[in-house]
Amino acid sequence: MSSIMVRTTQKVIVHVAIFILALVPLVSATEKHKKKIVHECNDHKVLELSPKLSFQIILHGFLLWASMGFLMPIAMLVIRMSNKEENGRRLKMIVYAHAALQVLSVLLVAVATIMSVINFENFFDNTHQRLGLALYVAIWLPLIAGIFRPDKGSKNRGVWYAFHWLIGVTVTLLGIVNLFIGLQAYNTKTMKSTSIWNWFFSVEVAVIAFIYLFQEKWHYIKQSGGILGNESVRPTDQESSPTQKKELSPSS
Repeated sequence: MSSIMVRTTQKVIVHVAIFILALVPLVSATEKHKKKIVHECNDHKVLELSPKLSFQIILHGFLLWASMGFLMPIAMLVIRMSNKEENGRRLKMIVYAHAALQVLSVLLVAVATIMSVINFENFFDNTHQRLGLALYVAIWLPLIAGIFRPDKGSKNRGVWYAFHWLIGVTVTLLGIVNLFIGLQAYNTKTMKSTSIWNWFFSVEVAVIAFIYLFQEKWHYIKQSGGILGNESVRPTDQESSPTQKKELSPSS
């Protein structure tokens, strides 16, 4: 019963996340500008970035995309491959790959955060910065939970799994949302178009969500294929009657 509730909760969260992420590119983030303004365009204050600052912002965004927008979702897809895996060696490889992706993701977020602290003005007066700070703290929780994973069969295993899964999914979804918010903030401050990146991330999220849902049915599809394959082979195709064997046998 609990496993059914967990699967139902997972599906609801994924569908809600897809709906939210579809709306994010359409929402404009309102931000207060604390940097030097160099010119105005149509009554909207526009920031002119130096080449160095522009590169730092792009690198900051790329690192966060690679971490929360790519590696963490891939880590989720990888660990789901272990649900029906019975081979011990492959199961270990899947778990180690999941852990490696998580560790790399946390390291990239740490680098992006350090860049932000050193190079950007952080007044935490906008959604992107506040959510980013909360995510930097929260992203360590799945990693710490993975280190202190209880043994299978222990009474705390179910609680641990629910916490590890929920915090991992929440951090990943909010990280993706914050990527869209960051793009909107960049567009608002610089008036540079980010529509191509919005569409790129939207397509990427849709593909990841499709694979996530497809994994739910893959085991059933394989089982159905096996049943159909067995039914298509009739005994008459495998065995020959005694008369046929006599006809096919070479004459002595």
